[in-house]
Amino acid sequence: MDVTTILLLLLVGALVTYFSGDKLASKVALVFSLGTLAVTLYLLNSSAQLSDLSFYANWIDAPKVAVAFKADGLSLAMVLLTTALTPLIIFSSFGNSFNNSKNFYALVLFMAFAMTGTFLAADGLLYYIFWELALIPIYFIALIWGNGDAEERKKAVVKFFIYTLAGSLFMLIGFAYLYTKADSFLLEDLYKLDLSATEQCYIFFAFFLAYAIKIPIIPFHTWQAKVYQKAPTVGTMLLSGIMLKMGLYSVIRWQLPIAPSAAKTYMPVLIGLSIAGVIYGSIVALRQKDLKKLLAYSSLAHVGLIAAGCYTLTIDGLSGAVLQMIAHGFVIVGLFFTAEIIYRRYETRTIAEMGGIRAQTPRFTSMFMILVLASVALPGTFNFVGEFTVLYSLIQINIWFAILGGTTIILGGYYMLKMFQNTMLGETNTKVFADVTTNEAITLVVIIGFLLFFGLYPKPIVDLITPSLHQILETINR
Repeated sequence: MDVTTILLLLLVGALVTYFSGDKLASKVALVFSLGTLAVTLYLLNSSAQLSDLSFYANWIDAPKVAVAFKADGLSLAMVLLTTALTPLIIFSSFGNSFNNSKNFYALVLFMAFAMTGTFLAADGLLYYIFWELALIPIYFIALIWGNGDAEERKKAVVKFFIYTLAGSLFMLIGFAYLYTKADSFLLEDLYKLDLSATEQCYIFFAFFLAYAIKIPIIPFHTWQAKVYQKAPTVGTMLLSGIMLKMGLYSVIRWQLPIAPSAAKTYMPVLIGLSIAGVIYGSIVALRQKDLKKLLAYSSLAHVGLIAAGCYTLTIDGLSGAVLQMIAHGFVIVGLFFTAEIIYRRYETRTIAEMGGIRAQTPRFTSMFMILVLASVALPGTFNFVGEFTVLYSLIQINIWFAILGGTTIILGGYYMLKMFQNTMLGETNTKVFADVTTNEAITLVVIIGFLLFFGLYPKPIVDLITPSLHQILETINR
């Protein structure tokens, strides 16, 4: 058994879900998503070496393209994030009803398949195919099942599609050029290239456009808030929890090792842009009146700090970035789910129309509070581990980077606690707020349990990712 089993299960699951009919679609999708999680955990705990879980087969002779999947600690950590969050996202949607639900859940599994393929692909063209495939299901999920005015939703989703597609085309041109140099798309062959400083610069920024839009890094972020707001909550969870990690992962896996000279040359600029996103996202979040948009800008601030960690080119920066990717994935999914729970009862996402929830549901309020504290990196939560490590790496580069990056903690604490006060406390909304259902409670408890467990004991994930990150750093510093 190797990593192709995960991909096949997700692809077959999407097909079976589609043909299972609307009544069974959600349950079938959940079963297959849990199956892929079980297989992922089995592979991680098997006695086989990680390299033995990889897969290689020739696909096309001219140009030379292979079906190559690389299983190392970094890729498997991201696959684990995908296969763990997918069943949680599906299960969290059981409180909603969707027209043509077989199409909806099939698209969710197909998107998970494409994202998993992106994390595993070790051939540049295959990677690009999976990268683009992931865009198709989220486009239809947001367009068809999104909320709000249909015309506004269409504009937001089309803008997102065009932005990401345009950026990806530059990456494709970069891969085409690399093929002329290496006569191969294989990751290991691209790592061995000895490109000139000018060539590295062109390749670096061709990749940067694709990744900066996907993450996003300012000024390429303008699509994000509207799409997060207009997409159904399941779509927003997939985007924020997993899909944006494709860009961050790709910076570490593809951009930095292939063009290390350019990465070192432009390090201050890239870290500066990333930290600017931290400050900008936090300040704009302070002014938001819509709960989903506030969480969207909060996400922008946090991923800016993760990107800064990636571009430090240090083991602490890369390790902290990966840890924070995983922690952010869980906490942002949990926060968007709490926003959905409130919407199910109050039918509003306007913060000013909420309030008075704590007096009716202390249990939900307590779980929401834990997620808020995890979001602002309270010690004892998994987010603190990643955020502290990233800030430590920034100190090694320039203490001012760490000071400015640390504003995400100060500003984040302010706007998140203010949001909690306005949504949970007071007596603004007089509607009855029903307590969380069993399904809702299970979803939140699993997310909180993950964040607290690895906040106190991150060693398993650190041990998983560290060897592969050291190998990438060796390639960068060769």
